[in-house]
Amino acid sequence: MAMNGLTRALRGRPTRAPESGISRRKGIWERVHLDPWLLLLLLVLLMAGLGVLYSASGQRIEVVIAQGTRFLVALATMLVLAQVPPATLIRWAPPIYGIGVLMLVAVELVGDMGMGAQRWLEIPGVIRFQPSELMKLAMPLMLAAWLSRRQLPPRWKDLLMCAALLGLPVVLIAKQPDLGTSLLVACAGIFVVLLAGLSWRFIVFLLVAAAAALPLLWINLHNYQRQRVLTFLNPESDPLGSGWNIIQSTTAIGSGGLWGKGWLQGTQSQLEFLPERHTDFIVAVLGEELGLVGMLVLLLLYLLIILRGLWLSMAAHDTFGRLLGGSIILTFFIYVFVNVGMVSGILPVVGVPLPLVSYGGTSSVTLLAGFGILMSIHGHRRLLPR
Repeated sequence: MAMNGLTRALRGRPTRAPESGISRRKGIWERVHLDPWLLLLLLVLLMAGLGVLYSASGQRIEVVIAQGTRFLVALATMLVLAQVPPATLIRWAPPIYGIGVLMLVAVELVGDMGMGAQRWLEIPGVIRFQPSELMKLAMPLMLAAWLSRRQLPPRWKDLLMCAALLGLPVVLIAKQPDLGTSLLVACAGIFVVLLAGLSWRFIVFLLVAAAAALPLLWINLHNYQRQRVLTFLNPESDPLGSGWNIIQSTTAIGSGGLWGKGWLQGTQSQLEFLPERHTDFIVAVLGEELGLVGMLVLLLLYLLIILRGLWLSMAAHDTFGRLLGGSIILTFFIYVFVNVGMVSGILPVVGVPLPLVSYGGTSSVTLLAGFGILMSIHGHRRLLPR
């Protein structure tokens, strides 16, 4: 009877396994809502990016320090956003989207010029930034919040509303002009709609409509944008002009061979034949100095980040989390694909940096902020009833 009483007592009181170092560490990650594997992969990528940037900038340590400082700000932003519950993100979605659109209008009216484009807002002596970067997060956030409250797959009237929400900022960004960012913002929104569930018939209709709209898009491109497409088709048509960038980048990658010429030993990059070598074309520096092996290692690192991000988004327990998380990680994939594609000559040059490797502050903060939101979605997920 004493044993029966002990058994009943144990059944009424859950037993606790002795705490180990592993369980304590797991508890720490859960409390700060961070995924340790994704965080580790991101930190490795950031450190590798600083190493490549040191070579690409001509061994200018001040550039590396400036980029490292931006990475610290971006990591702090990621940590803060990881603490914000998804329910709060849903409430914030409309005002964040509205502020983003208003800033894009402000760019159109009073924005700063730089390199022939009007893309920046500046608070004198405080900050200079690109509002279009905010839309890379505001767009999927708004569409995911909108669709999560509606019947899925989305109905026609919901799709028309999504098209309106998507089209306004994309047009404003394209007018700056910034074709690369406008395409990324469009992709971020389109991924949300696709993940919400569309019939193959509707997808085929969209593809046919997009193909039919290509002549209209070509007519509305700026002259330099048309030249980029023509140069992509035949770089040798203007080898000392518009074709110079792609010819030098493919030459640098090809000359690296299997193992590369060695870190800091590139000729195309170190002798300044390669343009924009610390920003859009930084992967060509990596290919020349570390060869095919170095590029494959970098692409493997990106692949692991993408796979981990997809797993986290699929583990979300609500529609909003799955739509937003999936869009964030798929847009990150588009970043990598477009940059590597344009540098290696399989895509036109559209001015998309290599994520978390190319020199730049606003882009790094936006990307890591997105990963912070992804970690928040996973860290705040609701427990499903047994």
